[in-house]
Amino acid sequence: MEITAIQLSSASSTILNSSRRFHRSPCIPPSESNLRFGGFNGRLHSSCCRMPPSRTPSSRKSLIVNCTLFDETTLSSPTKVAAKEPTLALKKKAMDVAPDLRGTSIFLIGMKSSMKTRLAEVLAELLRYYYFDSDALVEEAAGGEASAKVLQETDEQGFRDSETEVLKQLSSMGRLVVCAGDGAVQSSTNLGLIRHGISIWIDLPIDIIASEGVKDSAASEESLSEELTQLAALYEKLKGGYATADVTVSLQRIASLCGYDDFDAVTVEDVAMEVLKEIEKLTRVKKMMEEAGRPF
Repeated sequence: MEITAIQLSSASSTILNSSRRFHRSPCIPPSESNLRFGGFNGRLHSSCCRMPPSRTPSSRKSLIVNCTLFDETTLSSPTKVAAKEPTLALKKKAMDVAPDLRGTSIFLIGMKSSMKTRLAEVLAELLRYYYFDSDALVEEAAGGEASAKVLQETDEQGFRDSETEVLKQLSSMGRLVVCAGDGAVQSSTNLGLIRHGISIWIDLPIDIIASEGVKDSAASEESLSEELTQLAALYEKLKGGYATADVTVSLQRIASLCGYDDFDAVTVEDVAMEVLKEIEKLTRVKKMMEEAGRPF
């Protein structure tokens, strides 16, 4: 089994169609607007701080679930996130960060978890960015989750090539929050692609991720132990790639800073605030270097 050019083109079209919607207003083409700061290689747009124009719900019908534009229009889509409104402090921090961010895309890496997914969606909502799930796009190209799993088992190279193609498309755009899959850190090519934006490692304790994997509350300790062993092996394999991120945001550190005794007390809003603070530090350094006239 292999992903055909037509299937991969379909997933790419999803990305490109969304790009055209964003680029309705005049802007600097990505190829002419690279900003380099170590791994911080952003996309600058002349409309850098402008919110995407509000549209009626009917104009969103061509956008699929894993590609969501969060703007001020009320959404009826199931992809709308955050059961409660972000706090005023979080909204204010996002407003402070957005001008200096200038449309640079954000790539969240780290082991797959509901926290990472929800965080990506919340950040997209706060910054008025598009949200993408790179794994979902690869699955779409393969014909669904089951087909993607079969492809990965029977033609791993073909599967990795499709991951690279999706990241290539995403890295050519601005104003994205991408929840990146593990393939993003498993090759130097993919690592180079995500460095077109700001890469952030969401570092979560393995036991928390394992508890998500064992969904049945009555699961035996043996099942949880097996899940932990598998995740620990995967973590050891991928941590070198994760460590190349521009920023590391650790759940353990956030719990300590907030004075929580239990990691479960950390909310997605707590993590989002920490991410925005780290982005603010990066953009502040970049701005200082610009003022000093030093090349990137």
